[in-house]
Amino acid sequence: MGWLNPFLWQRRRRWKQQHDANPGYKTHTPLEATALLMTAVAKADGDMSAEEKAELLRLFSEEFYMSEKQTAGLLISSSYLLGKGDEVRDNLKQVVAPSLQKFTADQARSALDLLQRVSRIAGPAGKLQEQLIANTSRLLGSIAVVNGRWS
Repeated sequence: MGWLNPFLWQRRRRWKQQHDANPGYKTHTPLEATALLMTAVAKADGDMSAEEKAELLRLFSEEFYMSEKQTAGLLISSSYLLGKGDEVRDNLKQVVAPSLQKFTADQARSALDLLQRVSRIAGPAGKLQEQLIANTSRLLGSIAVVNGRWS
């Protein structure tokens, strides 16, 4: 008779909505958000090439101070969260919102630099890549907190 209990029904409904939501909205740290955006830029104009994948892994390792295993996991999770990439391009503010207040000024500048670097891996940046970087720049440009480290 649990289905007659309105409190139980409401709790189940809220849980279902939370867990059925697009996973792209679940980046809670600046590092996760930046990795997702880097992957989105690499995949903006189509599938990611082997060269782009290798460069992303290298950047994750060098910039985020991660092991090879951690960088592979970060790329896999970022690709999963990205999906087709429509949500990130169409609702960038909502995707970045959970981690936006946690960005420091240094992290915001570094994130934008990393996005630029990713966009130039396979030659000049494409139109979708430039648009995604410009939209991200508008979001992260408003951050005024100083001092920080990737976490």
